Amino acid sequence: MPESAETFDLITMGRIGVDLYPLQTGVPLPQVESFGKFLGGSAANVAVAAARLGHATAVITRTGNDPFGSYLHDALKEFGVDDRFVTPVDAYPTPITFCEIFPPDDFPLYFYRRPKAPDLEIHTDELDFFAIRASRIFWITGTGLSEEPSRSATLAALKARDKSGITVFDLDWRPMFWNDPEAARPYYAEALRHATVAVGNLEECEIATGVREPRACAQALLDAGVELAVVKQGPKGVLAVHRDGTTAEVPPVPVEVVNGLGAGDAFGGSLCHGLLNGWELEKTMRYANAAGALVASRLACSSAMPTESEVDGLLARG
Repeated sequence: MPESAETFDLITMGRIGVDLYPLQTGVPLPQVESFGKFLGGSAANVAVAAARLGHATAVITRTGNDPFGSYLHDALKEFGVDDRFVTPVDAYPTPITFCEIFPPDDFPLYFYRRPKAPDLEIHTDELDFFAIRASRIFWITGTGLSEEPSRSATLAALKARDKSGITVFDLDWRPMFWNDPEAARPYYAEALRHATVAVGNLEECEIATGVREPRACAQALLDAGVELAVVKQGPKGVLAVHRDGTTAEVPPVPVEVVNGLGAGDAFGGSLCHGLLNGWELEKTMRYANAAGALVASRLACSSAMPTESEVDGLLARG
């Protein structure tokens, strides 16, 4: 485990919870009889994905002061993610998330985050700004902007980071966490001003920029302040455009989909892997696509995150 802030390759900040996934595929939730319990939440999953690829990672988040919170601490440590910035909230329970699994493309999510999720109770005065600034990559999510005090803490972390190293904004649009999409856009714009990389699918890019066509989305994200715009297009693959004019557009890796949830987080962890290794843009996108495909071919999210040898093997098979 890292002994000091300077050794973190990646610090993520945002959502964590317990995923309860049906062990029966194609069965509506009322008829499901058994579930698997997994670490979940986009920020936590991205940290796990990068740790699986050999990087020193940590997550800034909060859980309930309850047995599920204890489980999440244990799971993070088992996956090799430093949990020193994960603190309990007495007032709110650890969130749980259910899903239904109807391959290849229907995976409804049901978030239990009321009256409020602990990961939205991150306070500015509790942040380790030295660690945030020292990390080689700092990763924040759109969900962290949805409510106070997490919103102010997230923006304060971005300002303290001041674009040192690589700062990634995962657009992470979840409409159930916002009263009005229009209310999100000013906060997304502020976060983009402080980020160097933006990552999102077409719907998320539209929330952030007001446009939906992939190349227009990428240009709008660059205009908003980032150096690299990554636009995920589902079955059409991914488009990445750098401010220097470098462009990569790569198709998805075909697999038999079991559960599409978590593929985006695997993509994110592998994006960090490529950025940390200084790879060319197209190589990074192909690698991230392969990692996402591997997770889509598996039931779980966090425990399904692939190792380097697994991603290399899939790429070698074409």
